[in-house]
Amino acid sequence: MNIDACFLLGYIVKTHGTKGQVVAFFDVDYPEDYEDLESVFLEQQGRLIPFFIAGMEPQQKGRFIISFEDIKTMEQAEKLRNTSLYLPLDKLPELKEDQFYFHDVIGYKVVDENHGELGTVKDFYDMPQQQLMAMDYLGQEMLVPVNDDIMLRADHEAKALHVKLPEGLLEVYTQPGTPEATDEQDDATEEDN
Repeated sequence: MNIDACFLLGYIVKTHGTKGQVVAFFDVDYPEDYEDLESVFLEQQGRLIPFFIAGMEPQQKGRFIISFEDIKTMEQAEKLRNTSLYLPLDKLPELKEDQFYFHDVIGYKVVDENHGELGTVKDFYDMPQQQLMAMDYLGQEMLVPVNDDIMLRADHEAKALHVKLPEGLLEVYTQPGTPEATDEQDDATEEDN
């Protein structure tokens, strides 16, 4: 399985008991949607390896105690600590028409309801306080908070992500001192001479 055809479900936090069980954290919005998994892919040495689940017990806050079929000892389980868990993209829950998963909109044009077309979606970053969208704007990276008030909808047919930027955010990236603004000032100075 290719990692580009998968999404990150979570990771193994620690071992549990002496019979090879592990505690996994599912870093998704609705962990309960994944309580009946038969298998997952574990990333090992840059490759995704399938592991079959013998048993899975939900805990609190997205944590599960998992028994894998071929892991029978604490020593075997210890080797899986901090390993990322993946599932194929087709295991993602269906979304409404204007909703999107981050991987779906990479490369989409960003259209602000006040400023029009701004740039292109480059990536998304998980930060401790919030998630951020990275957009290519005037040749530089612009970071936009991800929340329902800003990210309005995705138009998959037009490959466009419609947003409503917070007031003043765009100006932060065009003020004197930013790389783009400095370049524009230099150009204006050269024209004056």
